[in-house]
Amino acid sequence: MSGKTGERKHQILQTLAEMLEQPLSARITTAALAAKLQLSEAALYRHFASKAQMFEGLFEFIETTIFSLTNQIIANEPDGLQQAKKITLMMLTFAERNRGMTRVLTGDALVNEDARLQARASQITDRIDATFRQCLRQAVSTGSLSASSETTAMAALLTQQVIGGWLRFAQSCWQYLPTKHINAQLTLILG
Repeated sequence: MSGKTGERKHQILQTLAEMLEQPLSARITTAALAAKLQLSEAALYRHFASKAQMFEGLFEFIETTIFSLTNQIIANEPDGLQQAKKITLMMLTFAERNRGMTRVLTGDALVNEDARLQARASQITDRIDATFRQCLRQAVSTGSLSASSETTAMAALLTQQVIGGWLRFAQSCWQYLPTKHINAQLTLILG
C-alpha cells in the first residue's frame, strides 16, 4: 500500500508541476488539481495535509536535483572557475527542462500561498550564492582567479544571472531560453 501511496504522491506533484508550466496560468487551486487528476479534493488531502505541503514536495525535488548535480560538478571539476561556470549552466538548463519548477523558484507560483514557501525559495537562492562563493574562493586558492578578485560580488552576480535567467524565461512564456548567450555572459562576469 505504501508503494502505491508514494506513486500517487509523485503523480500529484508531477501534475502540479505540469500545470505550473502553462504560461500565464492562474493560481492553481486544489479543486483544479484534483479535477486534472480525476480525484476528489479529499483524495489529495489524504496524501498532502495542505497545498503548501505539495509545494514543499516540489522544493524537495528541486533541492535534491540541483544540489546533487552541483556536488557532482564540484567533485569532478578541480578548477573553481570552471565549477562556477558549469553550475551556472546546469541551473539554467534545469529551468529549461523543468518549467513548472522555474515558476516555483522565481516565486511566481507562490503568490498568495503560505509565506514560508517564499522563505524556502529564498533559502535556495542563499544556498546557490554560498556555492558560488565557495567555487570562487577555490579558484583564488588554485590561482585560476586573481587574489584581488571580488569573489563575494562575483558570486552575487552569478546568482543574479541564474535568477534573472529563470525569471526572464518564465516572463517570456518560455520563449527566451536562459542559456541563450550564457557563454558570452559568463566571460563578461568571470573573465
